[in-house]
Amino acid sequence: MQHINEIYINGRFVQPHGTEVMELINPSDKTVIGAARLADEEDARQAIAAAKAAYKTWSRSSRQERAAYLQAMHDAVQRRAPELVDVMIREYGGTRRMCSATVARSANSFLLAIELLETFDFVRQAGTARVTMEPLGVVGLITPWNANYGFICSKLATALVAGSTTVIKPSELSAMQTRLLTQCLHEAGLPPGVFNIVTGRGDTVGAEITHHPDIAKISFTGSTAVGKQIARGAVDTMKRVTLELGGKSPNILLDDADLETAIPQALTAAYFNNGQACLAATRLIVPERRLEEVKMLVRKAVAAIKVGHPGDEDTMLGPLVTQKQYERVQSYIRLGIEEGAELLTGGEGHPEGMDHGYFVKPTVFVNVTNDMRIAREEIFGPVLSILTYRTEEEAIDIANDTVYGLHGYVSGADRERANRVASQIVAGRVFINGLYDEPRAPFGGFKQSGIGREFGPYGLEAYVEPKAIIGYDVPVHENTQR
Repeated sequence: MQHINEIYINGRFVQPHGTEVMELINPSDKTVIGAARLADEEDARQAIAAAKAAYKTWSRSSRQERAAYLQAMHDAVQRRAPELVDVMIREYGGTRRMCSATVARSANSFLLAIELLETFDFVRQAGTARVTMEPLGVVGLITPWNANYGFICSKLATALVAGSTTVIKPSELSAMQTRLLTQCLHEAGLPPGVFNIVTGRGDTVGAEITHHPDIAKISFTGSTAVGKQIARGAVDTMKRVTLELGGKSPNILLDDADLETAIPQALTAAYFNNGQACLAATRLIVPERRLEEVKMLVRKAVAAIKVGHPGDEDTMLGPLVTQKQYERVQSYIRLGIEEGAELLTGGEGHPEGMDHGYFVKPTVFVNVTNDMRIAREEIFGPVLSILTYRTEEEAIDIANDTVYGLHGYVSGADRERANRVASQIVAGRVFINGLYDEPRAPFGGFKQSGIGREFGPYGLEAYVEPKAIIGYDVPVHENTQR
């Protein structure tokens, strides 16, 4: 059992001022595997002060200096990749395949940041004005539990490229992962205060970051409800915000789609990360005339999904993160039945022989209508709703009939038609005929899926402020000198 009694402030591991201790539970077997002492408001204030002091020097560092530190961070994470994977499996319950990909992507985010640093235009011309893209100051990074390493590394790397310093508040549910990652980042030898990591609750550390006047920007990934709270709190000091929030992503199967390929892909899109993904394709929109074929293929594909211990190489679906999350998903499964949807497969309770952990049956509802709560609300578990359409226009209308707009998916044999449909889905990203990973492309949502974008040059734009200097090339005449 691990006892985590340190946070990271001003380049040192220190004991938190906060005294609350939280147990850490292995979601695969419900055993207590650790205890973390959580930071509080005072810890957040100390971290903010350290970041503010470090900003004076870091904001004036050269591209070469920043690139060298980013390379060192990549190398430090890469060296301990197997440990990072194992801790994520144990504490979070992600499958080995997913956790390995997350760690690889986390390390790679620092290399992508170097690429961005070398190509981003920090000085531009606008008519007679020189425009410099200035760092914002101290940035608060608030990250969720469903891909802890990835969110910390990608947000941190972008802030460092911009010339900002950071205070990071990871989820308290990820304390073991955070400690190991912090050790890696510490090994990179960045100047004290450039990044600070304070693990604590949202209503203490998160609230302090939201309201503190020395925080210039917040980048938050999490639920829409919490994102709205942060936006309301940030406006008092006019903080810049990037909010990557919830989703209820549509997946349109066009009537010419190859269902033998598209159905397994649809289940992967709905269930990856154990269903705990904001971009999960949890609304499958299919041609009414092909519904029976869809149902047959869905049953076959679900039967092939191995639910099991997340550390096993062939496990496709692991446990949910907590008892609370398990109960939430169970309540939605009951709700779907009460609303009149047809339970095609899965349902309440644990898969057979899996009641030792927070495992959920991979569940699919059919004959779902878009006014049902299971079709409108983010469930964050392996629950898929299948809706039907008669015309292409109706499919697009169903896809866009949501308060969210984070992600979309389209499958069809006619690529030109699939592209036409994809262009009409109101979402920040749309995948056509597959699942992809392009970390240079912008990621974020329309409507209540958020504000702003992450990743690549689009993400970096949100960490800088344009400053126009006019007259910089006008010579100083003798009679104007002082």
